[in-house]
Amino acid sequence: MGKSRLGFAVAGLSILLMASGPASMVPVSGDPLTISGGRVAGTQLSSDVKAYLGIPFAAAPVGPSRWAPPQPVSWEGIRNADRKGAECIQVLRPHNINHYFGEEPTSEDCLYLNLWAPAKADPVARLPVIVFIYGGGFTIGSSGMANYDGAALAAKGAIAINFNYRVGALGFMAHPELTREQGGHSGNYGLLDQIAALRWVRDNVARFGGDPDKVVIMGQSAGASSVAALMMSPLAKGLFRGAVMSSGCNLTTEPPALESAEAIGLQVQERLGARSLDDMRQVPADRILAIQSESQMGAHVDGIRTGGPIRDGYVLPVARSEALTRGAINRVPIIATYNSDDIDLPMSPFSKVTTLADYRALAQMVFGQDAAAFLELYPAKSDAEARAAALRVAHDAGFALAARQCARTMTGLGDRAYLGLFSRKHSYAPGVRFADQDPAAVGAYHTADVPFWLGTLDAYNQLRTTRNWTQADRAMADRMMGALIALARDGTPSTAAMAWPQWSPRSEAYLELGSDVTQRRYDSSRMDWLSAHPIAAERLAPRPRD
Repeated sequence: MGKSRLGFAVAGLSILLMASGPASMVPVSGDPLTISGGRVAGTQLSSDVKAYLGIPFAAAPVGPSRWAPPQPVSWEGIRNADRKGAECIQVLRPHNINHYFGEEPTSEDCLYLNLWAPAKADPVARLPVIVFIYGGGFTIGSSGMANYDGAALAAKGAIAINFNYRVGALGFMAHPELTREQGGHSGNYGLLDQIAALRWVRDNVARFGGDPDKVVIMGQSAGASSVAALMMSPLAKGLFRGAVMSSGCNLTTEPPALESAEAIGLQVQERLGARSLDDMRQVPADRILAIQSESQMGAHVDGIRTGGPIRDGYVLPVARSEALTRGAINRVPIIATYNSDDIDLPMSPFSKVTTLADYRALAQMVFGQDAAAFLELYPAKSDAEARAAALRVAHDAGFALAARQCARTMTGLGDRAYLGLFSRKHSYAPGVRFADQDPAAVGAYHTADVPFWLGTLDAYNQLRTTRNWTQADRAMADRMMGALIALARDGTPSTAAMAWPQWSPRSEAYLELGSDVTQRRYDSSRMDWLSAHPIAAERLAPRPRD
């Protein structure tokens, strides 16, 4: 897109997009700033924080750029960065679910980022930088969601950034014609968007007061899988100094290969009734969205499963096993955490156990001749004990085991790992109801930790009161934000307010972030046994993942 056309597009966005920032722009002293695409002016949110919202980090991926790597962007004049851009096209959220924070525009023109900085930050400040990558099963997710805002981190002295990346078929579809067009690889456009955003951070964050050598990336769920993929990609080398993965640290599971991903792309073409790649690029995006498999946000579409990283020979050039054997990954300290009532629990067959007889029968079915050894490690003599033991197994064998394996992998390469369990239940307002959650029964659910990491507790009350947060909740959020900032600033999440022990095979230490902060240790004998006897997860329809 040329400069003049982009200028009209920018002007149109200023009029058409719903403002998710302040109602009117409050000028920032010292603006405009000159960055790689042009000049930009932010808005003052409070006495502590200034924000630059909806900055394009790449050109709109439309027309011939649909299913293409992100391209450079530039504009003339001054871009007023006072509102967030559209989310990448996806199913929209029902208004009565837990994670509804207001309607967002949706578009293919979606490659925008948001940046928050302390009010006094300047180009010589060299502040730590936190970049958050949303989850959503690689088919939904948006940097515009209020619970992903970075203002609280900025108020604590960091530069906070989030961004959009393409999802679903528009973000991850491979296809033989695309592979020929792009020099032997295709797919992974969502990952290429993430890398483009991180390169933007490297090239521009100093203008806002950040230190490009002190960048930590954090992702939750599919965002955590994205972080793992970025650790594996040579294209992301040197773009971050630390990695945080919440509810989904996995450095060993192999993504699909290019050939199998191309076969899915051919299915997409057939379902669209398109004769060629050019025809596919002319199809309205909502028709592509309509044929995608989706079971989140109340949608139930039995379509084609698209989305997620693939081993394309370019972004992810080799098998993970080979990369790890050679140590050819982006080696940085990691934090790997998971929640006490996460989505891994219902995926375990042990989550269905109700009686002692069920428990023993399942042990025999899953472990066969090793069932007796299993029952010695997780004994039970009554129905109640069986239910408790089975839940312990489901928990240990899920994200906990995956996080521990990440720690073993990184420490084996000579890097540091810090593990954590988030078990704090939200402080729900009396009588609050959601279509997708029972506040009376739910614990530390999938994504429950996000508002504590980012300090966005109050986002949950911006449309209606759903939480009665306590001072203890806010104190926990302060400690967790402090850990993120310390990892970016110092290379370790340990602070005076929250000492975080480094995991090692000898100590097996991790933090539990619950009613308080408690140092705990894994039971090595149990975890080693489960590692050697993996339990196949059941395939369930996914819950909302962001």
